[in-house]
Amino acid sequence: MMQFGYRTDTGKTRTENQDALLVLPKYGIYAVCDGVGGRRGGEIASRKAVYGIEKYLISHPMDEANTLEGDYRTNWVKSYFYQCFRRINADILDYAASHKEMEGMATTAVLCYASGERLHLVNIGDSRAYAVRDGEITQLTEDHSYVNALINAGTLTKGEAEFHPKKNMITRALGAMEQAEPDFYLYDAKRGDRVLLCSDGLTGELSDEEIRDITVKEKNANGIVKALVKAANARGGGDNITVIALIV
Repeated sequence: MMQFGYRTDTGKTRTENQDALLVLPKYGIYAVCDGVGGRRGGEIASRKAVYGIEKYLISHPMDEANTLEGDYRTNWVKSYFYQCFRRINADILDYAASHKEMEGMATTAVLCYASGERLHLVNIGDSRAYAVRDGEITQLTEDHSYVNALINAGTLTKGEAEFHPKKNMITRALGAMEQAEPDFYLYDAKRGDRVLLCSDGLTGELSDEEIRDITVKEKNANGIVKALVKAANARGGGDNITVIALIV
C-alpha cells in the first residue's frame, strides 16, 4: 500500500495561508493548490479547487476507468480530469464575477491519481510534481510560468531564472482564463520511489538537489514533509509551503 504524508505551513513572512491540499487515499487522489489574487481571493480559489475535485469525484464515480486498460484507460482519465478542472475553472470565474473585490482570484493545481503503480499527473500553474528514484530527482511536471517559457525558448538559463524579477509570474491557472488548459503526464512508479507534490513555497527556497537529499534521507513520508517544510522555513519561508509525499 502506498505510504503518504502531507503538511502545509504559512511560512515566515505571510500572514495567511493561501495554499490548500487534498488527500483522498480511498480514491488514489492527492492534490496541492496555491492560490493567487488580492485579499482573500487566493485562499478562496485554492479551497474551491480542492473542494471541487472532491465534489467531482463523488458525483462522477470513476468505476468505468476500472474496466479499461492501456491507452483507453489513460485517455479516459485524461478526459475525466479535463472536465473536472473545466468545472472548477468556471466556478472560480463565476464567484469572482459576483464578488468584484475578488477579481483576479485564481489558483494553481497539481494532482496525482494513483492507479496501482501508474501515476496520472495533472497540472496547471507552477506547483510541481517530482519523483526521486535511486538517488536521482526528476521534475515530472512543467511549470506554466513566464520564466519557464523563456527557458524553453532558449533566451534564459535556469540559473538566470532564479533571479529574474518575473520568476513568480504564472501563465496559466484555474480562474485566470475562460478555458482551463491543464497538462497531463504519466509516471510508471516502482517500489521504493518517492513522489512529491508541492507549491512554489518549497521550490522557491530549496534547490532540486536539496529537495532530493532531504527526501532520500528521511525514512517515511511524514518525516519527508516535516523536514522539507522545516528546511524551507529555515531558508526564509517567504511564501506558503505545502508538500505531499508518496512512497510507493
